[in-house]
Amino acid sequence: MALVEWKKDGTVAIITMNTEENRHNPDFAKGMLDAFDAIEQDQEIKSVVIASSSEKNWSLGIDLAWITGAMTNQELDSIRGFMYDMNSVFRKALTLPMPVIAAMNGHTFGNGSILACSCDYRFMKADRGYFCFPEVDINIPFLPSMLATMKKSIPYYKVEELVFSGRRIGAKEMEEHHIIVKACDNADALMEEAVAFARTYTKGRTIFAQHKLRLHKHIVEIMEKEDPEFIEPLNLMV
Repeated sequence: MALVEWKKDGTVAIITMNTEENRHNPDFAKGMLDAFDAIEQDQEIKSVVIASSSEKNWSLGIDLAWITGAMTNQELDSIRGFMYDMNSVFRKALTLPMPVIAAMNGHTFGNGSILACSCDYRFMKADRGYFCFPEVDINIPFLPSMLATMKKSIPYYKVEELVFSGRRIGAKEMEEHHIIVKACDNADALMEEAVAFARTYTKGRTIFAQHKLRLHKHIVEIMEKEDPEFIEPLNLMV
């Protein structure tokens, strides 16, 4: 089974992340980019849902075992390449000419939460799973574009709370603060709701692309102009 695979369901593409924790590493980034590229080439597809095959997790963020090993072995170019590739994943979600919907069926932490924020809409299972940014507790600062991406998806007062506290929140609280469209009762309801919502979008790609490009122009510019200041020297720890 591939780390990331996708299938076509009418006008909806469903991307499925296929490991227990869906950790982000170079292979994950490549899998996501390949899926996005293939979906974009299929002109019949009008929306995308990102799901997980794990019963417990949507995505727990960066593969700490991989990146720790890469740091120990001084594979710095590999780490830089991975960080740029993940920015490409986030940028694809931000600029794909159709809505991208996160169907979070479980825990969504760190870089996984950034991926969810890169999506246009979010649904989450209410009976299990937390969303959080644990970076404050593990001494890792966010890239500038990550903070900008959070602010497009989460009310600013809530961004401050989550970034500064590292607190875990559940689907009901996320729904209350308009971070997600809906807190769904269970995994089946989550996918039914997310896919049904995706089917409501049959807009033209040209206009959708322009709206997304203009709405998210500042995030892409920050990604291109400010992030390298921290990626190149690998200024990841404080």
